[in-house]
Amino acid sequence: MSGQEGGTEQLELIRSTLPRTRTPRTEATASTDPVASVVVDTGLAHLDRPFEYLVPESMADTAVPGARVKVRFAGQDLDGFVVARAATAEHEGRLAPIRRVVSPEPVLGPTQLRVATAVAARCAGSLGDVLRLAVPPRHAAAEKALALDPPTPDPLPGAGGTGGAVGTGGAGGPAGPWDRYAAGPAYLSRLTAGESPAASWLAEPITDPSQDWPAALAAAAAATLAGGRGSVIVVPDRRDVGRVDAALTQALGPGRHVRLTADQGPQARYTAWLKVLRGHVSVVVGTRAAAFAPVRELGLVAWWDDGDDLLDEPRSPYPHVRDVLLTRASVEGAAVLSGGFTRTVAVQRLVDTGELRVIAGGGVRGAAPRVQVAGEGVEVERDAAAASAHLPSLAWRTAKAALESGPVLVQVPRRGYVPSLSCQTCRTAVRCSHCGGPVALGSRQAEPACRWCGRGVGRFECRHCGGRELRSSVVGARRTAEELGRAFPGVPVHTSGAGAVLDRVAATPSLVIATPGAEPVADGGYAACLLLDAWASLDRPTLDAGEEALRRWLAAGALTRGAAAGGQLVLCGAPGHTTLPVVEALVRWDPAWFAARELAERGELSLPPTVAMAAVTGDRRAVEVALRLAHLPPGVDQLGPLPVSDDAVRVLLRAPLEEGPALASSLVAMKAVRSARKEKTSIQVRMDPRDPAT
Repeated sequence: MSGQEGGTEQLELIRSTLPRTRTPRTEATASTDPVASVVVDTGLAHLDRPFEYLVPESMADTAVPGARVKVRFAGQDLDGFVVARAATAEHEGRLAPIRRVVSPEPVLGPTQLRVATAVAARCAGSLGDVLRLAVPPRHAAAEKALALDPPTPDPLPGAGGTGGAVGTGGAGGPAGPWDRYAAGPAYLSRLTAGESPAASWLAEPITDPSQDWPAALAAAAAATLAGGRGSVIVVPDRRDVGRVDAALTQALGPGRHVRLTADQGPQARYTAWLKVLRGHVSVVVGTRAAAFAPVRELGLVAWWDDGDDLLDEPRSPYPHVRDVLLTRASVEGAAVLSGGFTRTVAVQRLVDTGELRVIAGGGVRGAAPRVQVAGEGVEVERDAAAASAHLPSLAWRTAKAALESGPVLVQVPRRGYVPSLSCQTCRTAVRCSHCGGPVALGSRQAEPACRWCGRGVGRFECRHCGGRELRSSVVGARRTAEELGRAFPGVPVHTSGAGAVLDRVAATPSLVIATPGAEPVADGGYAACLLLDAWASLDRPTLDAGEEALRRWLAAGALTRGAAAGGQLVLCGAPGHTTLPVVEALVRWDPAWFAARELAERGELSLPPTVAMAAVTGDRRAVEVALRLAHLPPGVDQLGPLPVSDDAVRVLLRAPLEEGPALASSLVAMKAVRSARKEKTSIQVRMDPRDPAT
């Protein structure tokens, strides 16, 4: 073998070890509409727009508007949605081809795109962030398993799809859930007629499952479906979804609606979402994940209890379910129904402006329990059992009498055992010497320890007065259950809270200790309800402390039997030296008066929702530079910066309501500039924060 031959063999050996480079293969483009506009998930604010790509001939029938695709962008393959096809391109340069079609399923229709674009603009966010909330991740097995064509639906229950399903209270039948409201039957009639009424509904506290709020929502969905249109119903949590789901099954029959929640699992959630997209069903009930459900011929958007923070999206751009559904109603011409036992100030503003009409009942006093405030008047006797249970005598006597006829609900504002300790002498809260966190007791036998870092306190000595004894500032649900168990021997005690939430309890006598939002439904309603530590709910350093306290109290009271059936509610721990409007609203069961009062006060102080507001949070220098980049519209007030942590500040931007869109637009532009500059420090921009101070 010659040296040349040996060198050639070595060269071939080296070449065989090198990675092979693929020769680009040129493929013919589609003959019809060869240009696709694609929304690419870049995650960059300054690239938040559609880009044009060529459609290869092999993808001509699958790269349809709404389909998921893979495209080459900045040297990497990224996900995207085809939003349009065109015959010619606006871009004058060379276009790259679509790499592949992930799925030809048109998951992003033009209506959903308009809604997502409007939500992004309102929240000063990016379209990509909204689409991640609106369209769930693909599940290939779910796409293959579900039939493309919807099945033939069974007739609606009741004659002509109305009757009992719609709840109009036909001749000889029981009154429907809307018949107790003066404007209720008219609202349902307009839904069936294909109209789009918008209403704020103050629900009466009814313990009869055939007449309560889930049944009323189901009747509204049935009336809309009878008119040939679909509905989206959003509620705060899984237990509420279960109640409305059962009511929808009763009103519509099986198979005519789906549940859509974030905790269903990838395949179950995507299957439910596909059933809506492909037209298998027209009614959706779910948590905030259902707000963007692609219902065909949408006729009604409804939400329940929008004051619950579970309806506030914690991911960018932080849209509230109320705002998403109002946007959908505006874009798609749907009716609106805002329901709850109370009314938020945001909804009250819509009522005052005439955007929502009022639906309220006239028999609230009879349906609501009798409300008493512990401590009013002179308590002559002091029961030893009441003292050991840390209950006012009035509350203890009410509970003892009510236990003869049914269960008693005890709402405790804090979970745990003793979540907060203070000095026995000066009442100063005890803080951890290492991290500054609150000190608590985990159980009866546990030693005081920090709730943040877990370190023990050891021998306590107050820094302010030198005291050496501790006292409980707030008693948690587990400690309350322990004390009430001793005060009422032989009575079963149930607890419901984080980690162990009960759905229902029997009508037999028992004590149910629950934190706000975790109260189980009692068969036939609770005989009495005790609201403990009212001051802990009112003493929160937030703008909506009173509004939130009333919402929690009315939600618990609504699970209690009406005054006509002997139901009683006792508020414990309210300040006795003055009359608070929120306590007065509870006693009178008048949430509309309180919401109007709160809105008027916020208007005088130029606070949301009477003004548009944005919160910009981040590193001090980053926030200062960002605000210099933002060309804010005239009339914007800058409040701050205020420290929110050791290394972050917050600036509030306040503007008249009519300048809200301009304020959001200027913040979007500012974020795009920062993104183009590749700023390393991140900032958070949030429109209309729930509480500007937090």
